[in-house]
Amino acid sequence: MNYIKTDIEGPWIIEPRVFGDNRGYFFESFSLRDFEAHVGPVAFVQDNESLSERRGVLRGLHFQKGDLAQAKLLRVVQGSVLDVAVDIRPGSPTFGRHVSVVLSGENKRQFFIPRGFAHGFLVLEDHTIFQYKCDNYYAPEAEGSYRWNDPAFAIDWGISPEAVILSEKDARAPFYGE
Repeated sequence: MNYIKTDIEGPWIIEPRVFGDNRGYFFESFSLRDFEAHVGPVAFVQDNESLSERRGVLRGLHFQKGDLAQAKLLRVVQGSVLDVAVDIRPGSPTFGRHVSVVLSGENKRQFFIPRGFAHGFLVLEDHTIFQYKCDNYYAPEAEGSYRWNDPAFAIDWGISPEAVILSEKDARAPFYGE
């Protein structure tokens, strides 16, 4: 696999080696040995999957607080997303900055986001299947979120606000300063 550092310390883009022939393809989507050699120790404890039926679905910006924070390894099985990680680590020199990457079933890229980041993604194709591993269990008492279009983060989602499809919860998420 090819491990690519991002402009912010912590997140990584991971490109697998894909072996294809007339039958289809094969690739290794995760190797603990390789991952830890590049990124560091991790113990994933939960796998999640979501299906978004329509282009324009936006999920995020979500995070968990304190000792219940989560690191995530993300990938798209079918379709594509614009995936975004916002640095919300107190005292970080890149606090408030974000990294974005297109993940798709076609490019098979993965995105590792360490603890201390808010995460969200915009669905770019109908019927997109998104999967991710977490190093901590979901804890509703520790969850938090920020508004997807918070000017403090200046994320260019590449879509008009009218075209965004949000959950009720994400539509009511607070702005960073609130």
